[in-house]
Amino acid sequence: MKKLILAVFALAVTFGFGVDNASAQMSNGNPMVGGAAMYKTKNIVQNAVNSKDHTTLVAAVKAAGLVETLQGKGPFTVFAPTNSAFNALPAGTVDTLVKPENKAMLTKILTYHVVAGNMDSKKIMKAIKKGNGKAMLTTVSGDTLTASMNGNSLVLTDEKGGISTVTIANVKQSNGVIHVVDTILMPQ
Repeated sequence: MKKLILAVFALAVTFGFGVDNASAQMSNGNPMVGGAAMYKTKNIVQNAVNSKDHTTLVAAVKAAGLVETLQGKGPFTVFAPTNSAFNALPAGTVDTLVKPENKAMLTKILTYHVVAGNMDSKKIMKAIKKGNGKAMLTTVSGDTLTASMNGNSLVLTDEKGGISTVTIANVKQSNGVIHVVDTILMPQ
């Protein structure tokens, strides 16, 4: 689960969508995430495990049994929530989700943060423009996220009406791209 969550955190850096560029310093042409260099030659899981901001996501990806999937060929677009996004959930939520009996629910939530394909911010912006201000993204879970702009910030609206802002965009991986987001996205 942590790996899936880590895969979900990279969209805003390239275009400055709500990003503090000082904290998203470039490393080898890719933004730093959670104090760690992100390497284009490594896969989503290999990079995510090094981010101090995505330890909960990595733990969740492991609990959901999604490590092998996110290390696969892909490509995947992951909207990776930070630890603070998980901490904003009601007390006990994460502990409950990572229990073996809740694996299906956890997997559904995590795969809701993943879109098949390699959708960098340019592709997402093109889809938003084509959709007259909104782009409907089908997630690996089979559900829908709505991408739009709020000023200069790329935002995602989940099926329950929750809004998440991309804080770091276009973190390139060998098997896709990560866009860091500030809240947990919830399917219907």
